[in-house]
Amino acid sequence: MKEHVMNKWILLSGINAAMAVAMGAYGWHALGDVPEIRDIFMMGSQYQMWHAIALLGVGLLLSKGANKSLSVAGVFFQTGILLFAGTLYCFGGLSIVPVTGAAPLGGGLLMLGWLILGVQGARHARTD
Repeated sequence: MKEHVMNKWILLSGINAAMAVAMGAYGWHALGDVPEIRDIFMMGSQYQMWHAIALLGVGLLLSKGANKSLSVAGVFFQTGILLFAGTLYCFGGLSIVPVTGAAPLGGGLLMLGWLILGVQGARHARTD
């Protein structure tokens, strides 16, 4: 069971990282004529990439026997990516109707994910 959970987070990490690269390329090349919109879009790509790496950390810590509650951090990271980066992508040109209230919620989930990851990582380090 542990391997299945770990692989899910590592798979999501890879998917998000690939999407971040694709969205960054799209934002840079397709939105380059409007710097304000491009910059917002590129911020979404950067946040998605950083949190793809966080998902990789969740998967790797779980593979080392970390507490299964670490999966909550993974859920927060993935949901935060969808809400925060997704909102920035909407502002950046993928949609004419951005969902503005989702960005703060997504950002809050990303922060909670980091706190859980830090606490669980520290707990796991103490047990080694």
